[in-house]
Amino acid sequence: MYASREDIGYDFGDESKAGSKPIKPNPNIDGGWAWMIVLSSFLVHILIMGSQMALGILNMEWLEEFNQSRGLTAWVSSLSMGITLIVGPFIGLFISMCGCRKTAIIGGILNALGWILSAYASNVHYLFLTFGVTAGVGSGMVYLPAVVMVGQYFQKRRALAQGLSTTGTGFGAFLMTALLKYLCTEFGWRNAMFIQGAISLNLCVCGALMRPLFHVVSEKHVRSNSEDNQAKGLSHSAETIKSNGVLNEEPEKREEATNEEVHDSVQHIEMGGKSRIGRSMYGLRILKTVSQLTVTVRKGFAIWYSSYFGAASLFTNRVFVAFIIWALFAYSSFVIPFIHLPEIVKQYNLSRQNNVFPLTSIIAIVHIFGKVILGIISDLPCISTWNVFLMANFTLVTCILTLPLMQTYVTLAVVCALIGFSSGYFSLMPVVTEDLVGTKHLANAYGIIICANGISALLGPPFAGWIYDMTHKYDFSFYISGLLYMVGIIFLLIQPCIQKKQPREKSTEEAQV
Repeated sequence: MYASREDIGYDFGDESKAGSKPIKPNPNIDGGWAWMIVLSSFLVHILIMGSQMALGILNMEWLEEFNQSRGLTAWVSSLSMGITLIVGPFIGLFISMCGCRKTAIIGGILNALGWILSAYASNVHYLFLTFGVTAGVGSGMVYLPAVVMVGQYFQKRRALAQGLSTTGTGFGAFLMTALLKYLCTEFGWRNAMFIQGAISLNLCVCGALMRPLFHVVSEKHVRSNSEDNQAKGLSHSAETIKSNGVLNEEPEKREEATNEEVHDSVQHIEMGGKSRIGRSMYGLRILKTVSQLTVTVRKGFAIWYSSYFGAASLFTNRVFVAFIIWALFAYSSFVIPFIHLPEIVKQYNLSRQNNVFPLTSIIAIVHIFGKVILGIISDLPCISTWNVFLMANFTLVTCILTLPLMQTYVTLAVVCALIGFSSGYFSLMPVVTEDLVGTKHLANAYGIIICANGISALLGPPFAGWIYDMTHKYDFSFYISGLLYMVGIIFLLIQPCIQKKQPREKSTEEAQV
């Protein structure tokens, strides 16, 4: 069922120059510093995704503070979660130009700034800008590099590494919920956001751990070339200086310099010449830095532009386009239960049992194990990651469609546990994306996927609330979202079959000729 890049006839030419130079395998791949990358990504998921899962605590505080409608206040959290994912394609441009490390560090500063500025909010609209947009963009600038770096450092155990790193979402949901609840109780919500902003500065540390992956041979080659260029530049500048006569000591001046005044004047001239040389060298360094920055920006933009709009555009891959359509419907089916389950429990008079062990907590706990277990299964040599991904999706959509039929706490708990486990396929999304487009285009491709997820997260819950206002039931919200989710899965099933069928038709035509 899985279609690789060779099967679908889609190749970006990632290894076009691989055979030109002998390259040794990097010891950090699948080991060494790779596990520090997993730790960094794990902490990023705790600080970003975990804190976003705990925004219900702050949402209650904002309702009491600003006395606005629930719908308007809820847009603050929706904007933050949605923009974190929607900005993915634009963050891919930053990664192409600056790299993952610099992008993540800048994003950490921006995210912390959004939290701190939100502590001084005077109304909900102020929070739209500071928390929804500023903190959301900062979160996106850290989240995408955290996922991309794990994909670059792992090959054999890629699914397991992604599963371990993304378990930070579940752990963060518990930690950040308890932390924000304690801070709001002890210090108030404004001071709590200020403290959380200070904690978010640790995202810069996580970004600093994202060391670029270099090959040993190419690195030595670059160093030798840079040393040769520096030596040539210094010799060339020395020859230029001598030809200009700045440091050239003429014999006639040496003979005439018989007193101290003449000697002092000569020293003054030499010092002036050296200062002019220093200024010229400083200017050359600035010019060189600016030129290198211009080349980097142009090269990064060219890669980003060609990935989206060039001849080798990502959108020419039909399986990837089907993957985007699936992402537009999938994420809302996971978010809607988190938002509307408390109301469903209240309608069924199950609040007492739910207070003992909330259904959303069951989803979060089992979600952690689902990511790890599905990652281990996908890394087995006899198992296809694509098939595991599809089976998890089928299980999740079945649970979404049957959840409204469950009216007891036990049956709801079983369905919620299955939702949590099957939604562990989120850890497989970067792996499937990389199998479709390659490591070189992973940042841009995965940026598009999480952008589609962001749109789904932004529009899904309000759509479900609108359906409830019309029907006064949550049943239709789950049915409609489940059916749309099924449409996305059907697109994933159809496209690989079409792509595999086309080469066979061409081969039969060639045989007839």
